Amino acid sequence: MSNKAINALEKFIFASRWLQAPLYLGLIFAQGVYVYKFLHELYHLVSHATSLSEVEIMLIVLGLIDVVMVANLLIMVTVGGYQTFVSKLDLDEHPDQPEWLSHVNAGVLKIKLATALIGISSIHLLKVFIDVGNKMSQATDAFQLMVIEHGVMYQIGIHVTFVISALVMAYTDRIMNSTLLMGKDH
Repeated sequence: MSNKAINALEKFIFASRWLQAPLYLGLIFAQGVYVYKFLHELYHLVSHATSLSEVEIMLIVLGLIDVVMVANLLIMVTVGGYQTFVSKLDLDEHPDQPEWLSHVNAGVLKIKLATALIGISSIHLLKVFIDVGNKMSQATDAFQLMVIEHGVMYQIGIHVTFVISALVMAYTDRIMNSTLLMGKDH
């Protein structure tokens, strides 16, 4: 293969990163859906505030927090992923540039995503714990109680898996960074 053909192939491969741009645009539209969901739930909370129990209000508020955390995750993936994998964002002079964006790379993005997933999972698990009392009081037989208990145990298992995965990713990233730093010293 000639150098001209190799250069053309390399430019084509490098330009293929732009195929990800529609994916990030799709995440922006997904965030719009979360904004709608947030406003819908907020309207429900405000319009029914006098008739909702304290537990119901708490569950709705936790749902709102959950939506915000997912929206934050979408922003991190959209902005950080675009910046890391598609094209640098020209935001050096922008007063609203997120602090984390200036030092984002694939490793940092993975750790931030893992941390966000743990936060989302924590909120979801808290909602499950609050709601489990209602469900258990409404259960009519031992089988329903067993299903509820197993559901809670699965949720705890999923959360613990997220925590362990994040710790392993952070440790692996730390090892990789220390290996890279050692390689630069030599």
